[in-house]
Amino acid sequence: MPAAGFLPFTGPTLAAGERGCAMRVLYLLNVSNPNRLSADSGFTFADLLAPALTDAGVEVTVAAPVPAGDRRVGFEPTVSPATKYRARFDPGVCGLADLVRRTRPEVVVANQIETAPAVRAALLEAGRDALIAGYCHYLPFSFTDGGRLVADPSLDDGGLGHSVMLAFAAGLAACDRVLVHSSTSASWTTAAAARMGVELAQKLHVVPAPRDGRLVRDPAEAAAPEGRARAIYGHRLYAHYGTDRFAALARRLVTEAPVELTVLDLFGTRSPERVRLDPSPERHRDQLAALDGVTIASDRGDRIRYRDLLAGAHFGIAPFRAGCPWSMSVIDCQGMGLPVIAPRTGWLAEHIDEDLLFDTADQAVAIATRLATDSEFYRVHAKLAHAATADLTPARVAARYLEALR
Repeated sequence: MPAAGFLPFTGPTLAAGERGCAMRVLYLLNVSNPNRLSADSGFTFADLLAPALTDAGVEVTVAAPVPAGDRRVGFEPTVSPATKYRARFDPGVCGLADLVRRTRPEVVVANQIETAPAVRAALLEAGRDALIAGYCHYLPFSFTDGGRLVADPSLDDGGLGHSVMLAFAAGLAACDRVLVHSSTSASWTTAAAARMGVELAQKLHVVPAPRDGRLVRDPAEAAAPEGRARAIYGHRLYAHYGTDRFAALARRLVTEAPVELTVLDLFGTRSPERVRLDPSPERHRDQLAALDGVTIASDRGDRIRYRDLLAGAHFGIAPFRAGCPWSMSVIDCQGMGLPVIAPRTGWLAEHIDEDLLFDTADQAVAIATRLATDSEFYRVHAKLAHAATADLTPARVAARYLEALR
């Protein structure tokens, strides 16, 4: 029987030696939403990055429950973990060792940092010497205004939050390279690691996630609103994303500002197991659907429909998530030339233009009103939003990725 998470090899792929001497990268990808890939930022990242690395001459194999879209990218099927805790605590060393023997990587990318010690053990067991690069796709902690390190509430079921943070620190220690999205994320990761006795030294690199070329539009095509605007909120409706605060702001926007609001239902009908673990998305979806002026929409997992929904909006709203290190949905909006208003926190304060940051709901309503009624202000920020993603093409991100690996 294969170890937990890994399926027996069934594909007719060539041995590494038969495919030339390009750098061999094994990309270990945990997909938390295999039935709704459009809502899984980790998969989207890999699906954009792997072909760009291939274009750069890298031989990439993605080990995941679903293959990357580019047929040039190798694929090793894995089983999606039943819960987010299995993804962190049950990586399956035996299956990893078998995978390493088959693919013979020179670099292993652990998209789930907590699995890095198991990857190191698997390399030892398989007799392979490969560099381990961990991508901090998600930080399981945040810092209070007073500088206190706290566990992410979404990973604290049954009091597991502290254990997850320790597992994350163990993963950082096992990595040869640690990649993060932003300067903010680098600062937080360094501070958290130091408090848990891990020195990152020279192995930490900032490598932002790529934008999706399908979601890029000339800002000149984004028509300025004429006294009334449609805003879009495209983030997960979990409680830990600050959805209570967003819902309170949504109520004020549709009653006090010339704004209509579309909220994306990214998950659709979730499994009973996922609902039981965290029912907050369904609760918040119903709460928002009850508001006049708010429309709940779904992209139904279709990237073209998602693009159309963005194209029909005038501006986006960032999440209120504590310790937000990066947001794919924010980048999606900006690539389409949509200004994004955001709470002044985390990476958002680093990335969003000062004119669109707010500390209070009153400020947020005022900014939204100005976007809806001041055409020149809107056009300036549509151009700035688009420009903020110019360096995030998959090719440029792949080049930064490879620079970090060398």
